[in-house]
Amino acid sequence: MTISWLQAIILGLFACLSSMPGLGGTSFGNYTLGRPLIGGLICGIVLGDIPTGIMVGTAMQIVYIALVTPGGTVSADVRAVSYIGIPLAMLALKSYGLEAGSADGIALATSFGTMVGTVGTVLFYGTATMNLVWQHLGWKFVDNREYDKLYLVDMVFPWVSHLVFSMLPTVIMCKLGAPVVEAIKNYLPMDGIPMKTLFTVGALLPCVGIAILLKQIVRSVLDFVPYLMGFTLAASLGLNLVASTVVAAMFAIVIFQLKMLRLQQAKVASAGPAAVSADDDDEEDI
Repeated sequence: MTISWLQAIILGLFACLSSMPGLGGTSFGNYTLGRPLIGGLICGIVLGDIPTGIMVGTAMQIVYIALVTPGGTVSADVRAVSYIGIPLAMLALKSYGLEAGSADGIALATSFGTMVGTVGTVLFYGTATMNLVWQHLGWKFVDNREYDKLYLVDMVFPWVSHLVFSMLPTVIMCKLGAPVVEAIKNYLPMDGIPMKTLFTVGALLPCVGIAILLKQIVRSVLDFVPYLMGFTLAASLGLNLVASTVVAAMFAIVIFQLKMLRLQQAKVASAGPAAVSADDDDEEDI
């Protein structure tokens, strides 16, 4: 499996679009196109292997499922994970002859994604640093009362930053990734200690993403019950992702209604008996 220049340019274009806040806001650019789950589908379409792309994207999404960027601080750049890590992981799986859904395949994919995600952080801050130049030009336009040129700072100049630090590195790394993957294969055989270590570490990486997510949503010990129940249903009944989502939606609706009922009861209790008698009088009037 190889990546042509055209395929590398298309992947670089999507990497650029996923980093553009102006593309429908971050909700469409960074938080949709930039997610590994979506990036895996796009990479699969571009490289002609949709099942492998989706499987690799899903494996990487679990690692970064709870990734947030508070104040612009990032520990990993999912834009690079999606459009550099996933193509390289797909190349590595084909080179080693591993299935994307196997345990070794998932471990290899998550390891590649983590390595590229760390490198992508440099590209993220490079983009932010270059944008400071355009901001400085914007202040000059304001000082000179050239307000008609401010749109350049918002809509034109940032494209240069994203082309330099998003599209160009993605194109180069995707195109030159095949020889690197082949070199890794030749120097790091499957039965060697380095690859076994890589598989072991990669198999543990999804636990990191799930642990971060649990840290954000778990407030009491009882919150673990529905979480573990999902795994139990999937393991015992063999539910796929769609069926598990439907079951989860049902539980979410039930829990939401119970919480709303509790809030109503608490509101009535805080209002006191006078509110209750007033409600009774209204019902009698009706």
